[in-house]
Amino acid sequence: MEGVLQGFSIVLLIAGAGYLASAFRLGGGTDPQPALTQVIYYITNPALMFVLLAGTDLGAVFGVFAPAALLTAAATGLVYALLALAFFRRNAGTVAVGAMSSSYVNAGNIGLPIALYAVGSSVPVVAVLIAQLLVVAPLYIGIFSWAAERRRRREADDGARRSLWRAVTAPFANPVTVATAAGLAVAASGLQLPEVLWNPVELVGHASVPLLLLVFGMSLYGQRPLGSRELVVDTLVASGVKLLLMPALGYVAGRWVFGLEGVDLFGVVAMSALPTAQNVFLFSGQFRMDSVVARDVVFFTSLLSFPVILVIAVLLA
Repeated sequence: MEGVLQGFSIVLLIAGAGYLASAFRLGGGTDPQPALTQVIYYITNPALMFVLLAGTDLGAVFGVFAPAALLTAAATGLVYALLALAFFRRNAGTVAVGAMSSSYVNAGNIGLPIALYAVGSSVPVVAVLIAQLLVVAPLYIGIFSWAAERRRRREADDGARRSLWRAVTAPFANPVTVATAAGLAVAASGLQLPEVLWNPVELVGHASVPLLLLVFGMSLYGQRPLGSRELVVDTLVASGVKLLLMPALGYVAGRWVFGLEGVDLFGVVAMSALPTAQNVFLFSGQFRMDSVVARDVVFFTSLLSFPVILVIAVLLA
């Protein structure tokens, strides 16, 4: 219980500070969000991923938890995508934003305290991070890049070769994926970086979560949840899939596919019930996708996933 409360209080307090910063115009006449987004995307987020993964016990993570997390995320995103393509008739970029919003969890700042206090181990949350950063995020970034290039070509008519090259390289050339791969390489090799290198990277990485939450809070100012009538259904369906379907699929994957029981099963299901990560808002905005669905799903799931996780704790813990 303490871990659940701590994780959610962190999100609400820091995002609230960002909201107040925008409300009182603490940046003067300039909007700090674009600059902060670039700092997070290119510097602090990669540093955080490297630090988290460099000290990981790869055997424990890759045994069961990472495959279970990957299967759950893939099945959840696929269900949303099929619903969106069949009933909403959205373009590929909008569908991808909704699918990622419904299946990409906030493992970093909510999942970690929940895993440590409620499960007693960081293995489930690190497994989710690895599955998301090595497979799920590159997949969606590739789709975002492809959709952005299609839009750019329609506007500038620059040709297809550049578009294909960007779509192919974007999932693997983005700084988060590169940092994740580097962290895993360090973990696999057993190498320990000297403190003169490790400490600065660790310090910069620790700035990522508060900065990301501040930017998310800033983005909420002046916006109404469900303010875009055209995307109300998308937001509600993505939120419902995230809050209800993904934990159910996590239970199916953990219990019936991988044979988990007890605290291990609780760890898989609890990680599946985490709210949508602010990184979805970051990635979609970075590629100039319509990030309204991502923002609203992050908002609703951050509020409503708390009772869902409490119910899961009562039933499984």
